[in-house]
Amino acid sequence: MAKKALCVGINDYPYDGSDLNGCVNDATAWAELLVSHYDFPSADVKLMLDAQATKANVMAGLTALLAGAKPGDVLVFTNSSHGTYVTDTSGDEEKYDEALCPYDCGDHLIVDDDLRGLFKTALPKDVHLTVISDSCFSGSVTRVVVGEFIPGLKTPDDRRVRFLSPALRGQPVLQNPWKAAPKRKEKFPESGMKEILLSGCTDREYSYDAFIGGKYHGAMTYYALQAIREANYQLTYQQLHSRLLFLLDDAGYNQHPRLEGRAAHKKMPLFT
Repeated sequence: MAKKALCVGINDYPYDGSDLNGCVNDATAWAELLVSHYDFPSADVKLMLDAQATKANVMAGLTALLAGAKPGDVLVFTNSSHGTYVTDTSGDEEKYDEALCPYDCGDHLIVDDDLRGLFKTALPKDVHLTVISDSCFSGSVTRVVVGEFIPGLKTPDDRRVRFLSPALRGQPVLQNPWKAAPKRKEKFPESGMKEILLSGCTDREYSYDAFIGGKYHGAMTYYALQAIREANYQLTYQQLHSRLLFLLDDAGYNQHPRLEGRAAHKKMPLFT
């Protein structure tokens, strides 16, 4: 049984005021967790950071991760970065595709269809793939520091949202992002997912980047790692999700991670 992972973290973006602080730490922490506590060989856990993480490199890394996988293999893809959306206003109602922002997001995005399409066609049956995405997709702000889009609000934890507005790329912005519908729900029902996905927030929220516990991290990643440690590294995806919801709420972060996948996969122990 092979165990392999790709951990992506992007703090440095080519837009003024859009850099993040905790994404590289997130990627490094997930990689260390997998090697130290889940028996992933260090040579098979790849880090891709900042300028390395172009769309071409991330997609090539994912393709390599899936290549040659056999039943029983355990694969992990973690991504900490900005998220955004691509509008689709051709119909009567506003809809959008969710997207991750690679380093070269000015020219290229990793749309959710890119990932789901790859997993559907290239992920062999009975290979266990976990995707952890600590970014966000909705909203309409153009800068990441919380105090810059909510006047008068400054947070002691240097809180930032992991979202880049399409306006920064010269693209259309949803008129009402809170009412628009994500297209992915029409195309990829959970019952048909081969992978299991843990994402930072709902479609109507932001994922936060902040100074927590003496270090910068994504809030979801920080509290996920805490929950895993407190459970002595033995809990299911469902248990992790439930614990995350409590910890984030208790810490004052208005974000509610989503767990998507088949019911049987949600009941499996982490990274097995």
